[in-house]
Amino acid sequence: MKYDVVIIGSGPGGYVAAIRCSQLGMKTAIIEKYNTLGGTCLNVGCIPSKALLDSSEHYHNAAHKFADHGIQLKSLKADLKQMIARKDSVVSQTCDGVAYLMKKNKIDVHTGHGTFVSANKLEVAGKDSTTELEFDKAIIATGSKPITPAAFNYDKKRVITSTEALNITSIPKKMVIIGAGVIGLELGSVYARIGTEVEVIEFQDRILTGMDKDVSKDLQRSLKKIGIIFHLGHAVTQVKGTAKNATIEFKKKDTEEIQKITADYCLIAIGRHAYTENLGLETIGVDTDDRGRIIVNDHLQTSHSNIYAIGDVIKGAMLAHKAEEEGIFVAEHMSGHKPHLDYNLIPGVVYTWPELSVVGRTEEQLKEAGIEYKVGKFPMKALGRARASTDTEGLIKVIAHKDTDEILGVHMVGARAADLIMEAVALMEFRASAEDMARISHPHPTYTEAIKEAALGATGNRYIHI
Repeated sequence: MKYDVVIIGSGPGGYVAAIRCSQLGMKTAIIEKYNTLGGTCLNVGCIPSKALLDSSEHYHNAAHKFADHGIQLKSLKADLKQMIARKDSVVSQTCDGVAYLMKKNKIDVHTGHGTFVSANKLEVAGKDSTTELEFDKAIIATGSKPITPAAFNYDKKRVITSTEALNITSIPKKMVIIGAGVIGLELGSVYARIGTEVEVIEFQDRILTGMDKDVSKDLQRSLKKIGIIFHLGHAVTQVKGTAKNATIEFKKKDTEEIQKITADYCLIAIGRHAYTENLGLETIGVDTDDRGRIIVNDHLQTSHSNIYAIGDVIKGAMLAHKAEEEGIFVAEHMSGHKPHLDYNLIPGVVYTWPELSVVGRTEEQLKEAGIEYKVGKFPMKALGRARASTDTEGLIKVIAHKDTDEILGVHMVGARAADLIMEAVALMEFRASAEDMARISHPHPTYTEAIKEAALGATGNRYIHI
């Protein structure tokens, strides 16, 4: 069977690339080793975690905020089994939607594990048979897997990753999370909201290393309010699971004294690694780096110019929307177009509540680069809309170039920050200034006014709203 392009992996990068390739007139096939399409994001990542985050936030609001709004409830109870069932329904509908898109765009789906035989041929090992596919071009979009060090004794029962954490059906009394990154904080907040005692152990001295310090500190304050305990600057030395619990041994980085915590579950959330096992990359000479990521050029081509790689298997942030943009970029490059992709303007989001979102550079990055800048900040508690909804935690921070006033970075914590960040992304795509942002009319009363106020601060003007 011969195709213009074959894509290995049906996650956001893979299926979006397949659709764009088909739209551009290429005979396209996609290979997926699991029975459902959508990859990690749709099945055990972005979509199911957001479903649980929303369910747990509804419960938390009912328990802690509804009374302030004059809503009285009796016998409130979190039904985790129903939350999981609703999550499963959302996942099923979303995956079915991807399958529909494949049919609509006349994309052939081959279920099985794809392995390169040559730079123009793949074998797909299915459940009952092996199929050989020839291609002119290929895209590797196989995603990533959680990092699980041997000392942590990952058993999928009491010592778990995000995959298993999405399917617990009874509320744990206590959970320890190793890692204060995006995944650990999101799932930690899910369980903390419904009554689990959550403790987070992080090797670095702050949460969300790499993001702006002001917003990460602000989010940590919010997470402490829902009961999450943080052990920052600590290293985990060993984890052991039994039939009923997990024991975590850890210590401060500058001491040898071992501390122990026993919990119902230990969630490993220290990052993910590129998933390229058994793809036959060595056979055809596709180069990888010291972290197993596939090396690509500026056009996302591997050491074989007809084979591309996108998403978590290459360098850069492991984000579904990054993979999507790369998928479109590659499809258009294959077709002779001149696509554009600015990695600096790919936003990052943490879906806790309040939400955290960022785009562009941090103060730390600008200092390191020797770029002079100015900053404007605005606290959400000073915003009328935030007070009306009792979502007063968080802040907006706008960083602009000291001389040109061009917006260099926007960092925020607050209600609907995941959606608000797109104003900054759009303006920065057109290299707007902080004054441009401040002069745009923002509807009143809305959360977006906080962006206007922070931009005014960056231009040296005083706040004008309350």
